[in-house]
Amino acid sequence: MSNPLVQANALPPFGEISAAHMVPAIEQVLADVRSGIDVITGSESCSYRTVVQAREALEDRLSQVWSPISHLNGVMNSTEIREAHGKGLELLTAYYAEVGQNAKLFEAYRAVRDSDEFDGLTLAQKKVVENALRDFRLSGIELPEAEQARFAELAKETSALNSQFNNNVLDATQAWRKEVSDGALAGVPETAKALMKQAAEAEGRDGWLLTLDAPCYLAVMTYCDDRELRKEMYLAYGTRASDRGPNAGDFDNSDVMQSLMKARLEQSSLLGFEHYAELSVARKMARSADEVLEFLESLADKSRPSAEREYSALTRFASENGGPEALEPWDTSYFSEKLKKVAFDISQEELRPYFPAPKVLEGMFEVVRRLFDIDIDAAPDMPTWHEDVLTYEIRKGGAPIARFYIDLYARQNKRGGAWMDDCRVRRRLDDGSLQLPVAYLTCNFSGPVGDDPALLSHDEVVTLFHEFGHGLHHMMTQVEAAAVSGINGVAWDAVELPSQFMENFCWQAESLAVISGHFKSGDPLPTEMLEKLLKARNFNAAMMMVRQLEFALFDFRLHVEFDPAIEGQMADIISRVREEVAVVRPPAEYAFQHGFSHIFGGGYAAGYYSYKWAEVLSADAFAKFLEDGIFNRQTGEKFLSTILEKGGSEDAMDLFVAFRGREPEVEALLRQDGIAA
Repeated sequence: MSNPLVQANALPPFGEISAAHMVPAIEQVLADVRSGIDVITGSESCSYRTVVQAREALEDRLSQVWSPISHLNGVMNSTEIREAHGKGLELLTAYYAEVGQNAKLFEAYRAVRDSDEFDGLTLAQKKVVENALRDFRLSGIELPEAEQARFAELAKETSALNSQFNNNVLDATQAWRKEVSDGALAGVPETAKALMKQAAEAEGRDGWLLTLDAPCYLAVMTYCDDRELRKEMYLAYGTRASDRGPNAGDFDNSDVMQSLMKARLEQSSLLGFEHYAELSVARKMARSADEVLEFLESLADKSRPSAEREYSALTRFASENGGPEALEPWDTSYFSEKLKKVAFDISQEELRPYFPAPKVLEGMFEVVRRLFDIDIDAAPDMPTWHEDVLTYEIRKGGAPIARFYIDLYARQNKRGGAWMDDCRVRRRLDDGSLQLPVAYLTCNFSGPVGDDPALLSHDEVVTLFHEFGHGLHHMMTQVEAAAVSGINGVAWDAVELPSQFMENFCWQAESLAVISGHFKSGDPLPTEMLEKLLKARNFNAAMMMVRQLEFALFDFRLHVEFDPAIEGQMADIISRVREEVAVVRPPAEYAFQHGFSHIFGGGYAAGYYSYKWAEVLSADAFAKFLEDGIFNRQTGEKFLSTILEKGGSEDAMDLFVAFRGREPEVEALLRQDGIAA
């Protein structure tokens, strides 16, 4: 029987793919790719076409096999898929380590760069060659043979550890469940309780089922009057995959984290870097590790006084309204929501009826139509992996330019959080045709209850716009060289610019009128409620700022300071960071780092600062729209042509300057968050 993963398909045939297909497909395509690389390196001709484009075609085929496997591992996880994904990841890591140290291929790229042809290449093509030469060096190509082999071993080890970390977090999240009675959920909104009841019924239970999935966890932490239940869930969530808490030791990431940090440090040392943070910054917009630390510490200095004032006000409000004299972390979201209600007479739950998912999607598509002159229509012919998945096509001037999937709702065996990933990358094919970009957009929102549509909180609306911004960056590109097309090749600390830029449209009266509409009447968000929402935008913004800075500083300092000989160093570093910047202090048993998938299971190691770095870029970029009008077509077209269409084909700072006319200014972010004063 033929394997659907190795057949040429415009889109993954999800309905035909099983776990049994995965490893054989990877093995088969890897054999073909290796043969193709041998052809490239065995040729006497070293042109852009025979080296760079030939390799691009080989690895694009490999990507088309791996993309649906990796995606299914995140959204439809099972024992069989997990095992196949783990084996596939091992095979791919070995290949990329091998090709990164292929001396003949390195020499072929150098020959292209040194040829007369190079000057005639496009900017994008030149960037592909230059990035490849940099990446060869950062893969250990210039190391002695024994050290090259060790570097390759470490690459395989870190990849396996990343996967193990994520699996432990997913298993730990799903292991905790608690059935409660209706009385335990006093204060929790009916919409959230209905989902908990629905979850219980799905498992044949009589009560209400609590889990650590985001919609349930956040509903309890924000609204539940039962303080002990909030504490129980807070500690269960904050001790996931650790040696503490209700499942202590069952899915413990302690050794995984230590092994991962040791491997990263050794890789850095082999390449001549002092620490992993230096290696990380080598591919980023920031110029040095010191510059990153100065940036984070400066933001902390500017934000901490405002955060302390906000926390004092919250503590005072809680003590005056039946709360404890001293707030615990499981109290902050609960009393913050109550204070917000008193101060602004607005709450997330009151807003939900005005943000039904279908209306939000329709409005979001209208926002980008006005900005970038594109149309988005349903594409029902696209095969999907679950009945909840929605599929769309983007058109410009009547012609299709991209397609995408949206998987909005939380469910069992789906990784938590929200993300965008690429399914297909835009590239010019050998026959002259154009492969269009395709994106996966994944969220974990509260789903529909009964016959009603899913009602999103405003926070969830912001998350959706964020991920769609990533999707636009991938799908609106005009670059035809895969390695710098869309999000590929974009400096990691600039990759959040389009996503955070799009969030701003969730906070403007003109765009909110488009994305809101009561799920029963269709009425837009009332003017009075809109004004309250906008006034509440910067509520506790400084507290949120220092929370993100806590994560970013822990990540970066850990990768600067890590010493495997120092026992308990991770806990010590995060404790010191909290002393400096945090206003909410978790208890000693809290093990946040054991579930910090961004840096131990994703691509943000020594890079979590990128969220704040790019937020400066996005705030400054959006300030231009505030000056010109948020739907100003000229400004929208300029953002499209200088940022979204360029992908990674030019330096990120050069592209920002091309849009804004100058380098970014941090004050724009402080003004946006109401901290500047």
